[in-house]
Parts: sequence; C-alpha cells; structure tokens
Amino acid sequence: MTTPVGTTELRELVLPVHANHRGTLFAGQGLQLMSKAAFLAARDLAQREVVMAGVTSVAFLAPVPVGYQLILRGWVSRIGRCSMTVCVTGIADVPGVPAEEVLKGVFEMVAVNAAGRPTGLDRSYLNKETA
Repeated sequence: MTTPVGTTELRELVLPVHANHRGTLFAGQGLQLMSKAAFLAARDLAQREVVMAGVTSVAFLAPVPVGYQLILRGWVSRIGRCSMTVCVTGIADVPGVPAEEVLKGVFEMVAVNAAGRPTGLDRSYLNKETA
C-alpha cells in the first residue's frame, strides 16, 4: 500500500487526561491533535519545516468518549508558493460501535527556512508517492 506525499494518519486513545468534565474529548485536546496531523501532512509534502499560519475552520461534530480510539487523517488539499491548505478529519472508533466522523478542520501551513522565514515549496513532490 502506498501513501501519497502530503498525507498522514494518526491514532490516539482518548484517555481521562484528555477529557472534559463530561467524560468526552476536551475540544482543546481535539484541536491540538488535529493541528499535529496538519503539521505532519504539510511537513511531509514540503520536505522542510512548517508552521501554522491559521485555522480556516474547525467543527466538533460529535462527542468522543474516553476509551475510544481517534483516527486523524490529514491531507494537503492546496499548494501555493510557500503555503499549503491541510484538511483534517477525525473518526471515532471503538469495537462494536460503528465508526463516526467526529472532527473536521482546515489549516493553513507555511514552509519556513532555518531562520523561520517563509520559503518556496519544491513542487516536484506533488506527483511522488512513498511506500
């Protein structure tokens, strides 16, 4: 199976330390996990360090109880000169319960050089795939 450059999948177990007072994933923790997936997808495509420039949208579609696995999938949907748009979805999964999309977000990421300044993207990575 090949994974296109600029995509990522993370799996996290929702533990009590990640939960709010209702026993479900705290929104701040969900946002942190989505931003991590966006970072990894963007860095994979850019083949250099990236920073977050903004969050275009975030939606918390359903609660994620403690004990559920959260599968976060991120992919680069737009590539500019220095910037990328990364879409992230979160799917809640636990044995015996149908998987459900619970999080969605759109993140703007920028490739940076060693000095932290925006730098151009190498577009030759667009058509490459990794094993």
